[in-house]
Amino acid sequence: MSDASVVHLCPGQGAQAVGMGRSWHDSSAAAASTFERAEAILSTLPNWSSGPRLRDLCFDGPADELERTDRSQPALFVCGIACLRALHESAPVPSLAAAAGLSLGEYTALVIAGAFSFEDGVRLVAERGRLMQQAAEASKGGMVALIGADEQKALQVCADAAQGEVLVCANFNAPGQIVLSGHATACDRAGAAASRLGVRASRLKVAGAFHSPLMAPAAEGLALALAPVSFSPLACDVWSNVTARRHDRNDATLIRKLLVDQLVSPVRWSQGCEDMIASLSTKGGVRFHELAPGSVLKGLMRRIDRSCEVTSHDQAQPTERAAN
Repeated sequence: MSDASVVHLCPGQGAQAVGMGRSWHDSSAAAASTFERAEAILSTLPNWSSGPRLRDLCFDGPADELERTDRSQPALFVCGIACLRALHESAPVPSLAAAAGLSLGEYTALVIAGAFSFEDGVRLVAERGRLMQQAAEASKGGMVALIGADEQKALQVCADAAQGEVLVCANFNAPGQIVLSGHATACDRAGAAASRLGVRASRLKVAGAFHSPLMAPAAEGLALALAPVSFSPLACDVWSNVTARRHDRNDATLIRKLLVDQLVSPVRWSQGCEDMIASLSTKGGVRFHELAPGSVLKGLMRRIDRSCEVTSHDQAQPTERAAN
């Protein structure tokens, strides 16, 4: 990754795809051992002990199983860390300027920054996924993407379509791309409400109403899971999805709270990236690297700030491994 300072971008749920992580696993001992260690931890958890092996799920699917919230979250987290360790396997670790992750990806970013161990991260994201899957199945919720809406229009769609049910802004992904979350019937009404404002709406294929008040039971459970985890001061800046600002590196209590709040609060990815770019503008030679899988964040960054170049590491490339 050259001598420039690096910012790691860590994908969230939705980036998963059958085959993810295979090229890194097959080309890197560090990546392979990362999957092996994660599987050993997951095998001790009730909802994984009788399920598919993580590598089999990531590499071979089936897709509908991989897309389950309780499966995709540990899979994405492990794939991202395996990719990072492979990149560092045969080259000096570059100077790390910052890390940021979209929703689930914030956990990957925090492990990169040394907030807690990889092992604790596996357990946390597995429990987070389980709790969110459980809350989704209990609440009959959904999500709908608005294309071409600013925050004011998105709030108006919520006001017009809610009709006494939950419908809130859940993800500010990029300028003109906002996702709403709430009861499924309110999401159904959002299409017509958006059309009246000249905004295109599209229902998302997700398990439930993530980042909305309907995730409150999951947030309560996550607070219990986070409480005993040992946190260390962050070695680099990590941006919070909730505040769109840097975490206080030394305030473990606040980081825990913001991770819990994230489940019921909007993910302000676009605003967080804007703040990150502005804060790094005085540091020359900053390079953005998106960890596996996919290139979703590269596409969002292009819409947030076209001057930022992002290298995505979805697949291991021979020339890339030699350069890194």
